[in-house]
Amino acid sequence: MTVPYTLTRVGVVMTPEPGNELESEGVLNPASGHTPDGSLYLLPRLVAPGNVSRVGLARVDLDDGVPVGVSREGVVLAPDEGWERGLNNAGVEDPRVTWIPLLGLHVMTYVAYGPLGPKPALAVSEDLRSWTRLGPLHFEYQPSLDTDLNLFPNKDTVFFPEPVPGPDGEPSYAMLHRPMWDLGWFREGEGVHLPAGVTDERPGIWVSFVPVAEVERGLENLVHLRHHRLVAMSEHPFEALKIGAGPAPLRVPEGWLVIHHGVTGEQPKGFDPTTQKVSYAAGALLLSFDDVTKVLDRTVEPILVPETEEERIGTVGNVVFPTAIEEVDGVHYVFYGMADAAIGVARLDRLS
Repeated sequence: MTVPYTLTRVGVVMTPEPGNELESEGVLNPASGHTPDGSLYLLPRLVAPGNVSRVGLARVDLDDGVPVGVSREGVVLAPDEGWERGLNNAGVEDPRVTWIPLLGLHVMTYVAYGPLGPKPALAVSEDLRSWTRLGPLHFEYQPSLDTDLNLFPNKDTVFFPEPVPGPDGEPSYAMLHRPMWDLGWFREGEGVHLPAGVTDERPGIWVSFVPVAEVERGLENLVHLRHHRLVAMSEHPFEALKIGAGPAPLRVPEGWLVIHHGVTGEQPKGFDPTTQKVSYAAGALLLSFDDVTKVLDRTVEPILVPETEEERIGTVGNVVFPTAIEEVDGVHYVFYGMADAAIGVARLDRLS
């Protein structure tokens, strides 16, 4: 099996609005969804001075079904909670939204940039406009890993759109995520703490599960994840530093299509992206319907690399960072961050 999908650039759909301080440091890495009336929306990360991020709402303008721009409708999530702010930082960052029909809800995973760095969190909405926080994600203790996943910074979290078989056989909601094992950012000299059985220090893609029955008992249980499994590590040159999941997995005939990013270059310690000399490209994985921890195939070469001026020059140069995928008139479009400054769109094409 190969991965018969590629991305074809369509254009730039959103750049910072002149004079809008909330966007003065960039608009990037959007989530997406359809409102009850069928309109397509982006939920972009808006970056204000001081690297303070909020989640906005912007209706996608279409021209013959093709995304060409946006109409802004304000901010829907800001770092208003204490755990989303530190003394010298704040942010609700990089939202990913999955519409889960069984719940009748849009499920947003996002990064709360709080006192202990980036931690994953969850909010839900019926209409994309009004969001209810369910709080920080909690990773149940798993003795076989010989560690507590809650200790570690974590990013690139996104739910599958429908229940999948869990490792214990129970129908479960599944969420991809990417723990980072270096705790030196928090305690000088602490260094890397790897889970049992993991020998590669690079951040990779993991999956955790919540049984459907637990969520039926109470929506708040959606934040309590268990059965943590490693799905994929860096394998190819365009992924040399790390990989992370992008948009919500898409059901295709071959399996679950996961568009991911791969990073190469030099990455100093810490979370300041402007100090990095890296390149972000997009690749793709196919996961099994029966076992989402099983990679059926993956792209050896990237399907999108930084080439245009908007992708090469920005807050962090040489970045394409896919985070959302939506269908318009039978065509799938992938929205992605461009150099941490603007938002582009590419068409997902299936190779014949």
